[in-house]
Amino acid sequence: MSTLRKAAFSIQAILGILFGALLLVIPGRFLGLIGWAPVEPLLDRLLGAAFLALAWGSIVALRAKERSQVDLVLQIQIVFSLLGAVGFARHLFFAFYYPLMVWIVFAALVLFSLVWIWAYFKK
Repeated sequence: MSTLRKAAFSIQAILGILFGALLLVIPGRFLGLIGWAPVEPLLDRLLGAAFLALAWGSIVALRAKERSQVDLVLQIQIVFSLLGAVGFARHLFFAFYYPLMVWIVFAALVLFSLVWIWAYFKK
């Protein structure tokens, strides 16, 4: 596995575990700390669970022995990141008054999308 892939999976695993656990356990307090108003605690916790699941996928990919296992995780990461970026873009490009944190998350989704796509097609 290339160094970039290892780094991307490692960074995604760390971020997924950190943000996923905080959203799952204390969504209101965590979102308040970063200036993001909690909307729905159940959905916030579900997002935390999704981040933890993606982090688990990254850990599995890092430990994988076969390329097919890594490819499956990459496909899941691509779909999540791309759909998340498209969902955010729909709001951000029609109403520019969102807080900086929303723009940061959007940028991270776009960046991860590009990295995952590159990693998937680089054989």
